[in-house]
Amino acid sequence: MEEDLFGNPVEGKPSGDRMPGTGGSLTDTEHAGAPLAVRLRPRTIDEIVGQQHLLAPGSPLRRLASGTTAMSVFLWGPPGVGKTTIASVVSQSTDAKFVEISAVTAGVKDVRAVLDRARKDLAKMVRTVLFVDEVHRFSKAQQDVLLPAVENRIVTLIAATTENPSFSVISPLLSRSLLLTLKPLTDDDIDTLITRALTDERGLHPTGAERFELSDDARTAIRQFASGDARRVLTYLEEAAAGAEASGETTITTEHVEAAVDRASVRYDAGGDMHYDVTSAFIKSIRGSDVDAALHYLARMVVAGEDPRFIARRLVISASEDIGMADPSCLQTCVAAAQAVQLIGMPEARINLAQATVACAMAPKSNAAYMGLNKAVADVEAGRGGAVPLHLRDAHYPGAKGLGHGKDYVYAHNQPHAIAKQTYLPEDLADARYYEPTEHGHEAAIAQRLPIVRKLLGRDG
Repeated sequence: MEEDLFGNPVEGKPSGDRMPGTGGSLTDTEHAGAPLAVRLRPRTIDEIVGQQHLLAPGSPLRRLASGTTAMSVFLWGPPGVGKTTIASVVSQSTDAKFVEISAVTAGVKDVRAVLDRARKDLAKMVRTVLFVDEVHRFSKAQQDVLLPAVENRIVTLIAATTENPSFSVISPLLSRSLLLTLKPLTDDDIDTLITRALTDERGLHPTGAERFELSDDARTAIRQFASGDARRVLTYLEEAAAGAEASGETTITTEHVEAAVDRASVRYDAGGDMHYDVTSAFIKSIRGSDVDAALHYLARMVVAGEDPRFIARRLVISASEDIGMADPSCLQTCVAAAQAVQLIGMPEARINLAQATVACAMAPKSNAAYMGLNKAVADVEAGRGGAVPLHLRDAHYPGAKGLGHGKDYVYAHNQPHAIAKQTYLPEDLADARYYEPTEHGHEAAIAQRLPIVRKLLGRDG
């Protein structure tokens, strides 16, 4: 609802309410020069392209758009999949007051002002839907300010983020909201969007009487360049159409598309969720010994401008976590690559990173050392592990020997095989077995030697 001069609600279509300095993607869009992606933004929930897994009858998203639910939601997904579009649809379909703020420009003071106004409106039976764009950019203090209003439903929060909310949103706020995960557009979704842009009255309009046509090859090129991003689809199509029109043509060809797109942008945000996804795929490909996949994800990080020191650190960790004693030389290779990154820098250091990646991917794998540590840590955290045996305690300070420290300690180097049979573990862990070597690579030799060593230590029971 809108308000009269005295602040009373009046009938009429609600409009977005913008606090000073807090406007976002849905403000200032009604002008002749608005881009195609803005002009074609869906007006109803049925016009939304893609996200069919969220649009079933009775789904939370449909109830939110119809104004029949006040549940706050987080819309999480990569760029260009419809997060802002969903907020726009809600703003046009609900009778609640719609307020938009951008986490890029809004401060704590702005957020408090919005919430104070929402409380006053609620006293007049006017609900407020608050859309926060790029919510992952909000500080913890700003998110804390939102928490009571969300918990008490002073506002219905719609928060859009490209980053995993588990990493970027405080747990109390997330637990009081519904998380909806949006997916990249499929090729069929993109075709639907392209067709709409070519035929809809809000779409492409050449100066002549004829509408634009799109060659099959050009359509395929746009799909490939877009990588499931609706905004890219419409931006590339609009620029390609402008190029065709400038040439006096109404058929958009592959040449027009390629001229509009310098190269297919790599979908990778070094500070966002895709950063974690690509890194995860990189490490898991190494762990799975798929050297080609590992090099692919390395290339994506390098092309996207990822910090090479971060890549080097991940390789050093993988060398011990996933390879360990199956090939101890991998750790040396990865440490050397990390040093090379510091000494040489990019772009040449990418070669060192590639060498380390190949070495790790092709090495025999063992996580036995890592798992052994985890089991030992679990015992310690469970309170197991009594006093250090007296003969192993430090005997170098005055009075230590009087306490029995070091008494009867057997020096290993004076014994056959340099192995001294004596108790090393605390008494309550005498039977503990943490390290269980595999039969992979160098660790196979350790697996043969370990039972013999344990027997010489008297721990073969």
